[in-house]
Amino acid sequence: MRKSLLFVTGTRADFGKLEPLAIAARDAGHQVTFWVTGMHMMDRYGLTKLEVQRTQGVDIVEFENQSAGDPQDLVLANTVMGFSKFARELDPDLVIIHGDRVEAIACALVCATNYVRCAHIEGGEVSGTIDELFRHCNTKLAHSHFVSSKSAARRVAAMGETDDRIYVIGSPELDFHSQNSGVSLDEVRDYYEIPFDDYGICTFHPVTSEQDNMGDQAHALFGALEASGRNFVVILPNNDPGADGILGAIRSLPADRFRVLPSMRFAHFSELMKNAGAIVGNSSAGVREAPFLGVPSLDIGTRQNNRANGASITACSAFDHKTIDNFLQSTWGQRFDQNGEFGEGRAADRFVETLNEPDFWTRGFQKEFRDLV
Repeated sequence: MRKSLLFVTGTRADFGKLEPLAIAARDAGHQVTFWVTGMHMMDRYGLTKLEVQRTQGVDIVEFENQSAGDPQDLVLANTVMGFSKFARELDPDLVIIHGDRVEAIACALVCATNYVRCAHIEGGEVSGTIDELFRHCNTKLAHSHFVSSKSAARRVAAMGETDDRIYVIGSPELDFHSQNSGVSLDEVRDYYEIPFDDYGICTFHPVTSEQDNMGDQAHALFGALEASGRNFVVILPNNDPGADGILGAIRSLPADRFRVLPSMRFAHFSELMKNAGAIVGNSSAGVREAPFLGVPSLDIGTRQNNRANGASITACSAFDHKTIDNFLQSTWGQRFDQNGEFGEGRAADRFVETLNEPDFWTRGFQKEFRDLV
């Protein structure tokens, strides 16, 4: 049953979700390759391909699919061309993509047109932005679906996918967060020169459909954070349209209270998050990892709309300074019961169990649309 598995990663975020699956598959005896592209290859975002390179016992192939400022349609076209050539050379048994990024949809298109099995991780999610459109496109293109929750499974089924192609495994990054990070908080603070004992983490990404006013949203949010008197570790946003306005707001922050980092090693980020006073912004970490760890989170804007609504999550717009201030003063530092909506940290085990099922590999490429009764 040894198979050739090709994992596609374009960002630090999707690598954190794919790495536990890849390591479990490697340890189960499968041949694992990472195709590394997107933001991983860019100095501006911390050159996070180095994080992938630390993974032992796997093959790694790198591909530059963009230059700074390239529009998403050009990135899509470049990725299709590069991945098509590589996939033909490797001839993998299974390609694994994640989520809703443009790199994922490019590779799903290549797989669908060449009859290569493609597994989609974390389909069936909702957010209300263009990311959701990409994610649902990947669902229809993919051969099988490894989803994070029962509600996500229902949405995938609502798109006509049959039950035998849908596997509820949980959210893979929780596998890592459920364990000891392997580093101490003092080691994290020393490594990244973080001077604060009491801190929050803020990541604010652009919403492509709102790119014209992302700068205004960012200035409003970071202005409220600065006025609160709290300390923050700020992780730079991804490279979607609208990022420049956010970066402009970040550049104006006082260095004595805001430690700005392009990215972090996953283990270090996990330890930092476990000890944070709060998570602020619109990263999925605020609606997945934070509730799982019991850390309060302030979800800003529309990027994570309807994704989750745990007791530890407060949602508001970037311009709602009253809610932001109340959260930072009254909810900061609280701890909540663990939220198990997205699993309990066993996604990788369930993933490998599915790969060991003979039916997974004999299921045909021609999908049937299942109408809901």
